[in-house]
Amino acid sequence: MCLIGANGAGKTTCAKAVLGLIEISEGSIERAPSLEVGYVPQKLPFSPSLPLTVRRLMTLTGRFDDNVIDEALKSVGLDRLGDPPVTTLSGGELQRLLLARALAHRPDLLVLDEPDQGIDIAGADRLYNLIEQIRNDLGCGILLISHDLQRAMDVGDDVCVLVPYEHDVPTEDKARIPNSSSARTSASTP
Repeated sequence: MCLIGANGAGKTTCAKAVLGLIEISEGSIERAPSLEVGYVPQKLPFSPSLPLTVRRLMTLTGRFDDNVIDEALKSVGLDRLGDPPVTTLSGGELQRLLLARALAHRPDLLVLDEPDQGIDIAGADRLYNLIEQIRNDLGCGILLISHDLQRAMDVGDDVCVLVPYEHDVPTEDKARIPNSSSARTSASTP
């Protein structure tokens, strides 16, 4: 499933609500109690003064045997990297490390929030091929958040488009919104 939409449409907020990372003000979300979720956030900034290494990052969301960590790093092509500080990694290496961290949980559902952010086109292509391989190998569901409709259509079985709230205002109400194009049009129409 791909979740797409413009900036501010609520893609990340929706995913975080589904994951239980934020509270919702209306409705309800039900998850199977045994559902194991792997989450790759949109960004995860690291301070250069924080002595966090690759292997230490892998253990921040759970205790894993060295074999599990090694397998996860190998599955994303980072097994030969060693244990350098996280701050020395390229954008693509960092995204693959975050993916490895999510895979260590052996997820039933893998949630990827704009995983290609800050990665060049060739790197993004490799990343999406890797995601497809993981999906096939683990048999897990994928929730991919993206801005790229073409990529979503290529990758996802289903695509859900979120529209920012400002575009969801009924037409008759737009005339009352000072900055809306309908208000400008209405004001200039005799």
